[in-house]
Amino acid sequence: MKATRALLAPAVFLPLFVAHGALASSGDESWHRLIGILQYLEADYPAAVESQSAFEMAEQRAFIAEALEGARELGPKAAPTLGTLESLQRTIERGEDPEGVSRTTQGLIEELVKLGGVVRSPRHPPDLEAGRALFAAHCALCHAADGSGDVPAAAEMEPPPANFLDDEAMGSLSPYKAFNTTSFGVTGTAMPGFPSLSEDERWSLAFFVQSMRHESCEGKPPRLSVQELAMASDLGLAERYGAGAVPCLRRELPTVDPAQSLLLAQTGVREAVRLASAGDSTAARRKLVDVYLQGVEPVELMIQTRDKGLVQKIEQAFLAMRFDLEQGAADVSSQGEKLHLLLEEAKEQTSPASLSVAFWGAFVVILREGFEAMIVVAALLAVLKRMKQPVYAKFVHAGWASAMVLGAVGFVFGQRLLAGFNPEWVEGIAALLAVAMLLYHTVWLSARAHVSEYMKELRGKMESALGRGSVLALFAISFTAVLRESLEVILFLQGLAIDSPKGVAWGAAAGMSALLAMVLLVSRVGYKLPMKALFRASTIVLFATAVVLLGKGVHALQLVGAIPVWPTPLFTVDLLGIFPDVIGLGSQATLLLLPLVWTGLRRLGRRRAIAPAVSS
Repeated sequence: MKATRALLAPAVFLPLFVAHGALASSGDESWHRLIGILQYLEADYPAAVESQSAFEMAEQRAFIAEALEGARELGPKAAPTLGTLESLQRTIERGEDPEGVSRTTQGLIEELVKLGGVVRSPRHPPDLEAGRALFAAHCALCHAADGSGDVPAAAEMEPPPANFLDDEAMGSLSPYKAFNTTSFGVTGTAMPGFPSLSEDERWSLAFFVQSMRHESCEGKPPRLSVQELAMASDLGLAERYGAGAVPCLRRELPTVDPAQSLLLAQTGVREAVRLASAGDSTAARRKLVDVYLQGVEPVELMIQTRDKGLVQKIEQAFLAMRFDLEQGAADVSSQGEKLHLLLEEAKEQTSPASLSVAFWGAFVVILREGFEAMIVVAALLAVLKRMKQPVYAKFVHAGWASAMVLGAVGFVFGQRLLAGFNPEWVEGIAALLAVAMLLYHTVWLSARAHVSEYMKELRGKMESALGRGSVLALFAISFTAVLRESLEVILFLQGLAIDSPKGVAWGAAAGMSALLAMVLLVSRVGYKLPMKALFRASTIVLFATAVVLLGKGVHALQLVGAIPVWPTPLFTVDLLGIFPDVIGLGSQATLLLLPLVWTGLRRLGRRRAIAPAVSS
């Protein structure tokens, strides 16, 4: 047992390092240190009781005393654990109940994680190559370049350096335990802590040490989050996924990890709460916007495939907390706690989707987003056909086809192409541009609702009936309507394709087939409508679409901090672009009133024009 202590036990007497604040940059070092002590007790106390070694038992008593002192130093947040720790101390002093002590310490660890909001995994995916270089620079002198611990100086060390190639010693170790050891060192041994290394570097080193005895990886490993890999031992992974999967799980780490992204968001929310309590609400607001963009937004569509309502709750919680910060609030701890719990719930939604889930997810998103774009395109084509102006249909087709090509390129190149822009910005700007185009064409259609007058115009100006400006508008409306939906579809399918590319391919194909059938149906029905009714129906459809897109555009730009927020306790209807915010709802209400104002002004103008004629 002594031989493995240099790896498994966290140091408990390193006040100098703690005093200088040189450990984990997250500010969680005291919690990590206490958890590390309990991990050691959980693993080694039963063996110490079995050995009846006076030295080993004295060591266990020292650890529980240090754990109790550490919990008291943490203050009120750790107070709920003091009674259990004191009971544990009495049991360990008597050298009794080894199995009960292990169970109790395991429960205490989980309780401490919740009380302290402790993150037991890296905030960014670990880099094994960086870990290799760090091991060569800091660890190889004592542990040997291959991790065997076979070095001349080993004979002078008591206990000797740990052998990282030993299955028995490494089987029960997790990267999180190795991280604590690297952070704090091991008391009573030659193993020092490395507070000069950054948190990311210590995690990379811990994961590399865990991978050293696994020389080869055959096949594709199961898709696990970095958090699960950080907390699991090799024995635990072998029990759940089979011994053959362990080498690949340790050597082929995920580079894109939704759970880690949400962990990063949780950390950022806590930092925003801290900044607000320190009186810097402006920095807290900026931090909260960054948290959403960097931690939540990249995985939002993946979560949406599992629970769309949860995404809406998270967005509203972010906007509500941001509103309070914009008002200069110093205490946003309750909002921060609500967000933390919602993000914790979201982490549970990042597990891999099955083929059927990917299929139906792709099918529904193609159908839903495609139908929204189809309404606009089909309305334009139907109007042109009834106006006997099919020559201009090519501009409509060029618009949606260009958007589709751009969308296809985005899907093919996937993350590499999309990494350079923020989808919320694109969605918001595209939505507002689409609103402008739709309003322009709504006015154009409305002006031609008087069919008899317009038919005379057509006979006189067949070639320039639409005009250059209207031709460009046809292209722009078709392009922006389809591009906005295409971008959302691309991101959505990319998220699902991580889990099941085959399911996404079949679902997208089925969705496109169903959408094509709907396009043909709408087109045929539209072509048969009476011309006057068609103009009016198209005007209503385009204007209603503009109102919906205005709500969605404002909401998207609020999420990235470009527009202020003013929450109101109302419902959310994402399909209609209705969100519980005064600014968004006010913008939509203003737009809805414009036709009434315009109609009133037109009638007033006609009355003024008629009045002189009547009087004469």
